[in-house]
Amino acid sequence: MNKSHFPTINIKARRFATQLRYSAMIALALIYACPTRAMAQDGDSHTMSGQNEELTPDQLSRQGALVKLVRDSTERFQNVKAAEHEGYYLKFGCVSGDDFGAMGLHYVNDALVGEGIVDATRPQIVLYEAQRNGRLKLTGADYLVLAEAWDAKHPGVPPQLMGQIFHYFPSPNRFGLPAFYTLHVWAWKENPKGAFVNWHPNVSCQSFVGKTTP
Repeated sequence: MNKSHFPTINIKARRFATQLRYSAMIALALIYACPTRAMAQDGDSHTMSGQNEELTPDQLSRQGALVKLVRDSTERFQNVKAAEHEGYYLKFGCVSGDDFGAMGLHYVNDALVGEGIVDATRPQIVLYEAQRNGRLKLTGADYLVLAEAWDAKHPGVPPQLMGQIFHYFPSPNRFGLPAFYTLHVWAWKENPKGAFVNWHPNVSCQSFVGKTTP
């Protein structure tokens, strides 16, 4: 081979390597910038979302405002009879996360689930924890929309409430539901892992008499 060709080959190789580096940088930028389904948190795992990250004053303010709004909108459900009167009923039994705590009892309103609307004042689910005395204690709310219907109207954009992106549960899942998006708001029982994670380490199914969903 003619040695005079080596400089040309080396120059081309360096240019190709530079192009690869730029392409990788652009791809990473797009991944972190685009609010696609992949950016929605993995709901079916027991891992906690990254809510221990540093938050800006504006983010903290919006989180506090959302928790307050949920509290104001669900205060009447302190008595589970009020929730039942408005069409909520127990579904899935008690959802336990083993070493990660639990979600507790989901009282679901099928009519609100069917609407597929994200409205902080109208949660599709209200959450309770069974107490030793047999009563149920309100712990928060859960917002749930079916993925197929949501994606048809909002392709590539997962639902969110006041900056909180919903968690995505693929199908099949422990609940026997089609793929869906959900956001728990622990408005009535403070969660040390964050107000919007799926699992609450201090919620338990031990006092519940009935089916437990692992």
